[in-house]
Amino acid sequence: MVCSSVTRYCTTTRQEDTMASATPRTSNPVSKKLNKMLETRLDNDKELLSALKGLSEFFPENSLRARRSLRGDIERRSLTLSHKFLQAFQHVNASLDAITHDVAAMNTCCDDMTTRLSATRQKTADLIDNTNKLRAESVRIQMKSDVAAAFIDKFQLRPEEVLVLKSTRDGTMHTDFFSVLSKVQQIHADCKILLRTSQQRAGLEIMEAMALHQEAAFERLYRWAQGQCRTLLSDSPDIDSSLSQAMAALQQRPVLFRYCLDEFGTARRTAIVRYFIDALTRGGPCGTPRPIELHSHDPLRYVGDMLAWLHQAVATEKEHLDQLLRDTDADRVGEIYREVLAHITEGVKRPLNVRIEQVIVGEPGPLVLYKLTNLMKFYMYTIGQMIGVDSTLVNSIDEIKDVCSRMFFNTLTVHGSRVMDRTELAPIDLSPPISLTESLTLLADILESYDSAVTFHDDRKVDFEHILSALLEPLLQMCVVSASELAAVDMSVYLINCIHEIRTTLALYEFTDHRLEMLTAQIEAHMETVVNEQASYILSKNNLAYIYTTVQSHAPKHGPLSAKACMDPPSLCSALSLFDGYLSSPDSYTMPQCLKLISSTLKEAINSQATDLVCKAYCDIYTAIHDAANSYPNPENIVFRTPDQVKALLL
Repeated sequence: MVCSSVTRYCTTTRQEDTMASATPRTSNPVSKKLNKMLETRLDNDKELLSALKGLSEFFPENSLRARRSLRGDIERRSLTLSHKFLQAFQHVNASLDAITHDVAAMNTCCDDMTTRLSATRQKTADLIDNTNKLRAESVRIQMKSDVAAAFIDKFQLRPEEVLVLKSTRDGTMHTDFFSVLSKVQQIHADCKILLRTSQQRAGLEIMEAMALHQEAAFERLYRWAQGQCRTLLSDSPDIDSSLSQAMAALQQRPVLFRYCLDEFGTARRTAIVRYFIDALTRGGPCGTPRPIELHSHDPLRYVGDMLAWLHQAVATEKEHLDQLLRDTDADRVGEIYREVLAHITEGVKRPLNVRIEQVIVGEPGPLVLYKLTNLMKFYMYTIGQMIGVDSTLVNSIDEIKDVCSRMFFNTLTVHGSRVMDRTELAPIDLSPPISLTESLTLLADILESYDSAVTFHDDRKVDFEHILSALLEPLLQMCVVSASELAAVDMSVYLINCIHEIRTTLALYEFTDHRLEMLTAQIEAHMETVVNEQASYILSKNNLAYIYTTVQSHAPKHGPLSAKACMDPPSLCSALSLFDGYLSSPDSYTMPQCLKLISSTLKEAINSQATDLVCKAYCDIYTAIHDAANSYPNPENIVFRTPDQVKALLL
């Protein structure tokens, strides 16, 4: 490439020299060459740069002779390079000839081997065919062997597994017993698949064998679980996981499962009765806590401690039963669960009943009986949530509670009859009698104890009605009987005081609104009597009673009012002058009976209503005096104050 580039450059230069010599007159050749050389961009012509670089290696001197012989030098150098290239390729050609010879030899050898293999194949074709058949038969036999091994492993028990199922004879439970039993059950279930195939005979035989293993295993498991349940007699029995797994496995045999639960319930029933008697008579370990019967003199604490111990024992037994059945299906043992708990707690029924009945027979009083009723009602509901409301123990507590409740109401009835039989005369100060105060104190204690008891809203309302009916009606009758010999005003004041005392006591408690309304109506009825008497008392003290009566009964046909006796102007002026004294000091005109009212609110209400009646009477008298038909001269000189002025002074 260098030689061609240099040759092309030299040729171009000579042509330019010839053209320059041909036209010496038209232009300067040197100037043209120089201009062309200056215009040439050597940095962009990489081929020319490469050629010049190669030329510099063998063009040492830039002379005229060297330039003229440059073309020949380049051609000679190109010829030399061609000779060297030819020599190098001669060696390559020799190597290729050697390779060709070797490949031909290899081809000959391969052809010989192919011929020999063809001959050998023809001789061993039968042997290869037999070998392939034997190999295929071996694969089939191995497959059958694997299938048979898998079938045996899936549908048969190994000898060591059969030994595990029989290991309970010495009283111990093998750790793998339940896994082997589960495998037997699975095999028995899988045999149903065989029955739907052509292997029905094998399926029936295997199913029969597994059924025998299964029944024998369940029988041994039942005997073992039954023996374990019989030993659970301690206060805190140790129920291990093996027994829980056994109960879960026996759940598939409901009869055996129920027998084991009955055995467990019997053992725990014996234990809880023994520990209950110990708690009553001996107390806890080392005397702590103390025996419950030491508090038999205190009925509430005695019964409360027994029921509290029983509640704790039921909760503990529930935990033990939960631990025993923790691996079972809870949906399938729900009803049996409560029955077992009821059976366990049934044993304490008799000792509990006997002791509570002894307390009730001792007649501790209505308040204690009432508290005992609420206490038993609370524990009956609490224990019933754990063992069922239909259990023997809950029914027993309910029966004792009903007896206690009947005795409580009988005691209230006897108390009411006693109050009626011992009716006292009303005190001189018309205050409530001592028997009423004591009965109301008893009622308040009963209602207050009910507020602190944990009972249902509806039960409270019904009980309140029964209690109030049993106690309030005799008290009200006693008050009426004791006031029967009093004057009308004294009777009203006395009954107001008694009923107010009853109402004040009931106002502190709920479910008494109806009774409060009834008592308020009775108070208002008696207040009306006292108000009328107080107004009559004020008018009588001021000589206005006759005047007011005459004005009320006068009619125009009877003639003028001034013509009536004691209705002349001097008599009226005298009475109204006394009335002025009342206006200046109205408190001094209060009846003595009104001063005996124990309620200041009722006292003020009576005075206010009596004042209204007095103002109304004064208004009627004022109107009659100012009536021209009654012929009073100068009525303004008889009555100096208008009704409004009187109301302003009194109210």
